[in-house]
Amino acid sequence: MTEGRPAGFWIRALAALIDFVVFFLVQVSFGFVGAKVWGADVQRSPAFLPMVWFFTFVFSAAYTTLLLALGGQTIGKMLTGVRVVIGGGEPPSIGTALLRYIGYFVSLGSLSLGYLMVGLRHDKRALHDLIAGTRVERVSRASAEAPVAPPPPAETADAPSTASGTV
Repeated sequence: MTEGRPAGFWIRALAALIDFVVFFLVQVSFGFVGAKVWGADVQRSPAFLPMVWFFTFVFSAAYTTLLLALGGQTIGKMLTGVRVVIGGGEPPSIGTALLRYIGYFVSLGSLSLGYLMVGLRHDKRALHDLIAGTRVERVSRASAEAPVAPPPPAETADAPSTASGTV
């Protein structure tokens, strides 16, 4: 099992910032749609803002959990070239990704020391990584590049050959 190069504090912070921008845009969209559907007066309702925050929370949980389980990367992680992996370098399962998401709140609840661990530990793992058994590593350029074109199909003995110029 070979581990990739661990992603450090600042690159992970940038990825998180990008994801927070996505969450902010979703939250603004929820508020905008709510005002359009129920009228502008709904924004003055005492239940409106908690509902928008609740839907944003549900979105962020689904976004983070599903994207990490599908490929190990959220939009922020894709743009910064890092990914979340377990064991032999595969993306986490849905359960592991959800546990990691819940671990974000544990990292935050420890006066953000859970996040600062990334800058202090040799393996660059935060508290939520330790809780879920994950690590964040940089994506190598070789594994990030897709093949340019698939190889041509192999000729079979049944198919006539056009390579000799005869048909």
